[in-house]
Amino acid sequence: MIQISAYLTFAGNCREAMSFYRECLGGRLSFRTIGDTTDAEVLPARLRNAVLQATLVSGDLVLTGSDMVGEEGLISGNTVALLLQCNSEAQTRDCYRKLAAGGATSFPLRPTAEGGLFGGVTDKYGHHWLLSCNDIYQKIK
Repeated sequence: MIQISAYLTFAGNCREAMSFYRECLGGRLSFRTIGDTTDAEVLPARLRNAVLQATLVSGDLVLTGSDMVGEEGLISGNTVALLLQCNSEAQTRDCYRKLAAGGATSFPLRPTAEGGLFGGVTDKYGHHWLLSCNDIYQKIK
């Protein structure tokens, strides 16, 4: 089965951001830095603590991040949002509140026509999140 997971790029604050997401979403978080690679010695010392890959696993959720930004730099946009399919209204409200801390509310959590909740936030790192708790998604699984 093909799966898709989110890969977020940060401008030097990947460790901080991914730790924040772990606080919001729970799970296990691991980091691999440039200093952990076999090429570390040939790279500038200032890059050795940069996160090559961080992975957060919480149930079926896999969120990956990195400090590795191309020459063009980090460009935040609104073409991608992370959709969190929560298991309950309580979980939806909790994640919404935590992700919105220090960020902005895109639209408040509201009941949907199908039952459940839907809302959106932009977190303090500029990433857009949509949060949903809906019986329809549970039936698809």
